[in-house]
Amino acid sequence: MSLAPGGPWALRPLPFPAVASARVVIFDLGGVLIDWDPRYLYRQLIEDEAAMEDFLGRVCTQAWNELQDAGRPVAEATAALAAEHPECAHLIAAYYGRFDEMMQGAFEDTVAVLDELDRRGVPLFALSNFSAEMFRHARRRFGFLARFRDVLLSGEERLLKPDPRFYRLLLDRHRIDPEEAVFVDDRPHNVDAAGALGMTGLLFRGAGDLRRELGALGLL
Repeated sequence: MSLAPGGPWALRPLPFPAVASARVVIFDLGGVLIDWDPRYLYRQLIEDEAAMEDFLGRVCTQAWNELQDAGRPVAEATAALAAEHPECAHLIAAYYGRFDEMMQGAFEDTVAVLDELDRRGVPLFALSNFSAEMFRHARRRFGFLARFRDVLLSGEERLLKPDPRFYRLLLDRHRIDPEEAVFVDDRPHNVDAAGALGMTGLLFRGAGDLRRELGALGLL
């Protein structure tokens, strides 16, 4: 699962066209519906905040995690990284061994938006950069996942957003016209990639903004 980086762009509204034909909504998971952050775990394991940030920035990095999101087996990844950093082997093992503790819970206000769309009969899909092995934790915990007609995981498909092939796979598999699809993600480059394929991209900045934007598109 990918953690959205910080920066001033995070507050920049991303304009979207008024698409009267919008009828399908595709959601990202982490950062939109699931509150995931490795810091939830590592604050329990590394007392000093600066040392924790150093570990996540130097050892168990986002780039390393994305290799597993792309389908690399977690056991292989853990063993290889522990061989590079034997002094951190126990901390590296915790990354996937205690992955469930990185998920603080669901963003319930966003789940409420999802539920309302579902009640209105809007077809719902998910497209997520997520390790297929670790997704079992999310599937066990989050009942809202049953709202989706399909969940495409990068770890299963061996494709990562913003690769356009990942988006097209979902569109083609379910015969979705991109001009009828709304894509919601908290990372601007993922939203931009959806827009380049003809979808209406919404940069997630909170459930309130999302509700207003979906309302403007006639979906809520």
